[in-house]
Amino acid sequence: MGTAVFATASLEAYGSDLQMVQSVTALHDAGWRVIVAAPASGRLSQRLRDLGAEVEHIDFPVLRRSDASASGMVKFSLAGLRSLSRMKQLIRDTDADLLYVNTVTLPWWLVAGRLLGVKTLCHVHEAEARDSKAVQLALTLPLLLAQTVIVNSKTTEDQMVGTVAPLRRRARRIYNGVEPPPSLPTPAAPSTSARLVVVSRLSPRKAPHVALEATALLRAQGRDVTLELCGSTPEGMEWYLEQLEARAQQPDLSGSVKFQGYTSPIWSAFAGADVVLAPSLGESFGNAVVEGQLARRPVVATAIQGHLETVTDGVTGLLVPADDPVALAEAVGRLLDDPALAQTLARQGRESAMSRFTSGRYYAEIRNTVTALVGD
Repeated sequence: MGTAVFATASLEAYGSDLQMVQSVTALHDAGWRVIVAAPASGRLSQRLRDLGAEVEHIDFPVLRRSDASASGMVKFSLAGLRSLSRMKQLIRDTDADLLYVNTVTLPWWLVAGRLLGVKTLCHVHEAEARDSKAVQLALTLPLLLAQTVIVNSKTTEDQMVGTVAPLRRRARRIYNGVEPPPSLPTPAAPSTSARLVVVSRLSPRKAPHVALEATALLRAQGRDVTLELCGSTPEGMEWYLEQLEARAQQPDLSGSVKFQGYTSPIWSAFAGADVVLAPSLGESFGNAVVEGQLARRPVVATAIQGHLETVTDGVTGLLVPADDPVALAEAVGRLLDDPALAQTLARQGRESAMSRFTSGRYYAEIRNTVTALVGD
């Protein structure tokens, strides 16, 4: 078919990283040679090689929140200029037909693609309305260098187009593809105790601290509930994990919270769950919600951005206001008091996820989009 170079900010195993693996699979299985370029190795390095992709580690800058200042942007720009020749060299050496830039945090790869005249696609996973207009513009303007821009949700599309309107003509909305568990999960069994599970990075934006407070409220009501946090802490946020651990050791939560760390595959964590919590303060899509639905578990999620596209309140899960542990606890209590409702939401959630968000549909849409860009 051709050669595709994927540029990605990370080879860890969260969010956009995992979606990149799905895109690699879609193209490799269709006969493409795939090279993945990343600044460092990670959990996904061997997995990509096992899929048949080649992995190259080259030094290039990734735009971070710490760069969102005048001095930070100057430093990032200089680093990009220094690395531009390495990016161009990889594209030339591989005789790439397609440059697939995974996330808006790699604008210098878009520059490299435009300078070399290679067909360039950027996959946008971010929809940060909390950023200033200046930051949103700085992140979005480079997308004009790509011929096609994949967005992972209507939320992302609206945010992008609202910032740079001409991008509407280049946008292709493709919802994430999430691989279901290998076998049909059994429903959660009614019990006098309840296990709550959060699957996410342990960062303030993902808000596991809200799940901790909701668990404390439920226990104060005399409910026998425990909470498991499945995820690791991003580099530089170790202080947040320390805060979570300190809170979990307080008398009202002592012994009821488990920190499981990074968990893969995730289905074992969901298998023993009674309720899946998604307390995030902001999501462009939110894979964990769909994974919980595919695992046949009732989901309680915050009514934010991408969650509104994956959860229909009272039909495929329950939605609650963000940063509101009282509302989160009330929703969990409602499910614990009404097992029939919990089972209905779990069943309907799985049916919805299987029809809208599985990998087969994603692969086909990625291949069609790439074919439209580069031809057969």
